Amino acid sequence: MKQVPSDLEIAQSHKLIPIVELAEQMGLSEDDFETYGKYKAKINLSVLDKFADRPQGKLIDVTAITPTPLGEGKTVTTIGLTQGLGKVGKKVITTLRQPSMGPVFGIKGGAAGGGYSQVVPMEDINIHFTGDIHAVAAANNLLAAMIDTSILLNNPLNIDPMTVMWNRVVDINDRALRDIVIGLGGPLNGYPRQTGFDMAVASEVMAILALADDLQDLRQRLGRIVVAYTYDGKPVTAEDLKAAGAMTVIMKEALKPNLIQTLEGQPCIMHAGPFANIAQGNNSVIADRVALKLADYVVTESGFGADLGMEKFMDIKCRQSGLRPDCVVITCTIRALKMHGGLGKVVAGKPLPEELTKENLPALERGCDNLAHHIKVARYYGVPVVVAINRFTPDTDPEVELVQKKALEAGAQGAYPITVWRDGGEGAVDLARAVVEACDRPADFKLLYPDELSIKEKIELLATKVYNAAGVSYDPQAEKKIKLFEEMGLGKLPICMAKTHLSISHDPSAKNVPRDYIFPIRDLRASVGAGFIYPLAGTMRTMPGLGSKPAAHMVDIDENGKTVGLF
Repeated sequence: MKQVPSDLEIAQSHKLIPIVELAEQMGLSEDDFETYGKYKAKINLSVLDKFADRPQGKLIDVTAITPTPLGEGKTVTTIGLTQGLGKVGKKVITTLRQPSMGPVFGIKGGAAGGGYSQVVPMEDINIHFTGDIHAVAAANNLLAAMIDTSILLNNPLNIDPMTVMWNRVVDINDRALRDIVIGLGGPLNGYPRQTGFDMAVASEVMAILALADDLQDLRQRLGRIVVAYTYDGKPVTAEDLKAAGAMTVIMKEALKPNLIQTLEGQPCIMHAGPFANIAQGNNSVIADRVALKLADYVVTESGFGADLGMEKFMDIKCRQSGLRPDCVVITCTIRALKMHGGLGKVVAGKPLPEELTKENLPALERGCDNLAHHIKVARYYGVPVVVAINRFTPDTDPEVELVQKKALEAGAQGAYPITVWRDGGEGAVDLARAVVEACDRPADFKLLYPDELSIKEKIELLATKVYNAAGVSYDPQAEKKIKLFEEMGLGKLPICMAKTHLSISHDPSAKNVPRDYIFPIRDLRASVGAGFIYPLAGTMRTMPGLGSKPAAHMVDIDENGKTVGLF
């Protein structure tokens, strides 16, 4: 069997195409991009005007079933499918989110793919990249500083300090910052109040970066951010604080999408990185629009499962941008389906339970209910669905055949095993051909709900149709916020549910397809700049913590100055 080196070894030994050459192959001139070293570049937004008359390519969204805590290789599938489309002669670009250093140094790892299905330069991508996340953090934290300063210096906007809901952010897992007190040490240091830090990618500024159409739209969205309320209940915005202009200047370069490449030389436009269990979980609208003018096929990825990133791709990103997918690819693994069938307890950072590595067709058949549910959710949007079975070494032929059978029964166009981690694009040729065929089928795209429904009607439709709940309960705080947001004229905004990615429901321990339960909404928040309402279901953390053996333990520099231990 082919021995596959570590992700880092593969990336470091790979000979990259100089980014100038790659850009030229895409049809870009030297005025269309700015290099960041030899293998990275930022694309100027002027290319959208330059290529405005070109026909658009086909848009493919890669999503997944409910994953184990280890993840099921959705990014690997996305990059592998891109490479597979290249193998069958298609002009293709992949668009991806930028990894946060929180997961990179935590347990989950980076988001540049793996094995022979990667985008490179992997080290740069996973650590700092072109500085976009740092720009998000700087803009976010400038606004936070201006809020506290305004309250301290005579409070001209009449802000009620008890209503301030704008946290500071940092791009590192640090649980000690979740709940803190600031302003200690006397009036020169501000006024004491309770607050906290979030991950930088959980900031509304990141959500805005991913949804903005252009620089002026970015400016307007930043100005609409609601950070607190006055003593008489009126919203206070970044515009009121005169912060939005400076925030936009900080974000100006970050708005330009980043150009890199796959291991097999296809372009990748990597831009923005909102989490999918809190924000909308998709790369930027700008990245997709640029890619669709420069390629015949664009493969993008939505965070987590069809109940999270894909639903938000459809109901938020497509609603706001006018983008329309031609095909959905649902990634699954046999190990995850067997887990949903009742086998093994998968814990991040610990070895896979042995029972998940042995053939068990009855458990697999039970677990295929989860796959069927995600296919059903994807089909709500009127788009053809293809299943990718990310095949691991222990998976048997009868298991693969069973998943293929169940996928077809659930309404997928087909299900195809892939081996892209081991074989690169060659391991996704069958999937690539099936996706091309699916993109040629007529699609009847539709949103799950119209703007005109009330906030509760939208929540309840999501809960019953997507999360398979019997109904919804609302805590008193949630009821209060719904009334407030409707009175503020925000009722037409789409819903961006904040919930666990480890279950279709709000409860991470509820596997497969939970039934006959009540979906609880404990609070709601308004991301007015991003343009959505996000209800909180269950306990959601916007600042993860490090484990006892984080990935950071393994990362180091050797005697030659070379990075080691990065996956």
